[in-house]
Amino acid sequence: MKRGCGSRLEDALAKTLLRRKSSKTIRALSTRPTGSVDFSSNDFLSLATSQELREGFLAELNAGSSNLGSGGSRLLDGNSTYAEALEKDIASFHGAETALLCNSGFDANAGLFSCLPQQGDIIVYDEFIHASVHDGMKLSRASKCLPFAHNSAAGLREVLIDCLRDPTIKDGTRNVFIAVEGVYSMDGDVPPLRAIVDLIHELLPLGNGHLIVDEAHSTGVFGSRGSGLVCELGLEKEVLVRLHTFGKALACNGAALLCSDTVRQYLINYARPLIYTTFLSYPSLAAIRASYTFLTQGKTVPLQANLHALIDHLHTRLLDLQYSLHIPVSDSASNTVLMSVPAERPVSPIFYVLSSEPKALAAYCQAKGFVVRGIVPPTVPRGGERVRICLHAGNTTEEIDGLVRVIGEWVQHQTRQSGTEDATGPKARQAKL
Repeated sequence: MKRGCGSRLEDALAKTLLRRKSSKTIRALSTRPTGSVDFSSNDFLSLATSQELREGFLAELNAGSSNLGSGGSRLLDGNSTYAEALEKDIASFHGAETALLCNSGFDANAGLFSCLPQQGDIIVYDEFIHASVHDGMKLSRASKCLPFAHNSAAGLREVLIDCLRDPTIKDGTRNVFIAVEGVYSMDGDVPPLRAIVDLIHELLPLGNGHLIVDEAHSTGVFGSRGSGLVCELGLEKEVLVRLHTFGKALACNGAALLCSDTVRQYLINYARPLIYTTFLSYPSLAAIRASYTFLTQGKTVPLQANLHALIDHLHTRLLDLQYSLHIPVSDSASNTVLMSVPAERPVSPIFYVLSSEPKALAAYCQAKGFVVRGIVPPTVPRGGERVRICLHAGNTTEEIDGLVRVIGEWVQHQTRQSGTEDATGPKARQAKL
């Protein structure tokens, strides 16, 4: 009986996977070929391959606890004076009152949004907010979870005005939480934080509007010594909670929520992903300490500067390629052609090339030794199919030029195959997913 039930389940799962494969949205694990050039990982500062950081980590590891394990949940045996001291230093670096270490950014967001909003509160979020926030909102006690148009201050104004129809919001009894990211992981753009702060003051003057900023992709890239976008804009006092993660630019793992002491104590008591899981082990904490020592000493400052210079170079080269292929350049890119990039220079190391055939373009680049990823729905909205390119401080202009050349080769090859004169012909348009 069990075997039969299992067989029917396997059949149902196989059919679901087949549908995803047929729509070219199937996901699969892969590894980076030896010798290939990384234009895919989130190692923005190239610290993952830094020999100096490696030596610092090993020194920190050898100087500390002889117990390599965690010990358990932080509320039981997983806590340590080492972790608490690390939190104080992280908070100080980012200009925050306190910090609370978490196992991952996903755990941090899921725990925060599931427990912080109280009964009757409202969560307003950017439509491109991370999946972990959505998971947290599903478990929250908020009466409503309302999206606003991506990075649109006008869109946020509309939603906040709608929230004010609730008398408990208007009189300040209930709260509105506004959730945004410092850098959005698929588009690489940043939110209009100052305009958002101004809107909160204007429309929620009683102090019941609370901004939460996920700085997962802005940590290490923006701000003095990589302290983040909020610090760069001097808005530390305007944000209720900031999330900084360590698995991207800082080359380790884990995360920290920056907040008031009251919010920290509340999360310790009510955030289930923190309460019911084994805490970070000592090697993980030592890696975080080594990376923050690097930041504090200013050793990443030249890496930041080089990274932003490379952003200029890649954008210029991609625009030159698009002009040479007779693809119109506009403020917004299009996925109805083989490749298209926006005219405006990105402010972060995350680039995207919209394409009618992103998986094919990514596979071609990978075959030529350049690791990029084709991104399709549901990760991005339909119509936003793209190849995602991540720059790193350790990339060279020669590597960038090589990647752009390979993209151009693929477009020309596809154009010849389709029998069109350029990459905007009707057959290229028909290739839209």
